[in-house]
Amino acid sequence: MPLFIKEFSPEYQQQVIDLILNIQQNEFHVPITIDDQQDLLTIPDFYQNGKGNFWIALNNEKVVGTISLVGFSNHQAALRKMFVMKDFRGKEFGTAQGLLNTLLIWSKENSLKEIYLGTLSHMHAAHSFYRRNGFIEINKNDLPEKFPLVHVDSMFFKLVLLD
Repeated sequence: MPLFIKEFSPEYQQQVIDLILNIQQNEFHVPITIDDQQDLLTIPDFYQNGKGNFWIALNNEKVVGTISLVGFSNHQAALRKMFVMKDFRGKEFGTAQGLLNTLLIWSKENSLKEIYLGTLSHMHAAHSFYRRNGFIEINKNDLPEKFPLVHVDSMFFKLVLLD
């Protein structure tokens, strides 16, 4: 199953929305709707500007994963919308790792120094993945003042990018 990772383009918008909502609502039972995530309706404007971007993982033109950055200062960004379809998770597929690697390469090329993220406390596999990739857990009080908080997030991580 060949995976292809590329920057988001609008023809994939509905697939992105469907993937994310399905994982949030049906798999993790997060009480969130598209109305709570207006950013998904305006991905180019919300994510793909300044120090931000949005990537998708494709398998035969089907969106199987997403990851994004929201820049909130010249050298800091928030990792958001990291979702991988259940059938494409795990080391054998490398979907999540490929998405994160793409984001990290782009971040360094765009002079970012720190990546922050918020997640839910019960998403243990995600926590392990972030830790394996150098993220350290931090207290909510240690987030930068301009970090774009998401109301459902309860755990926070930080990655310092080295040159």
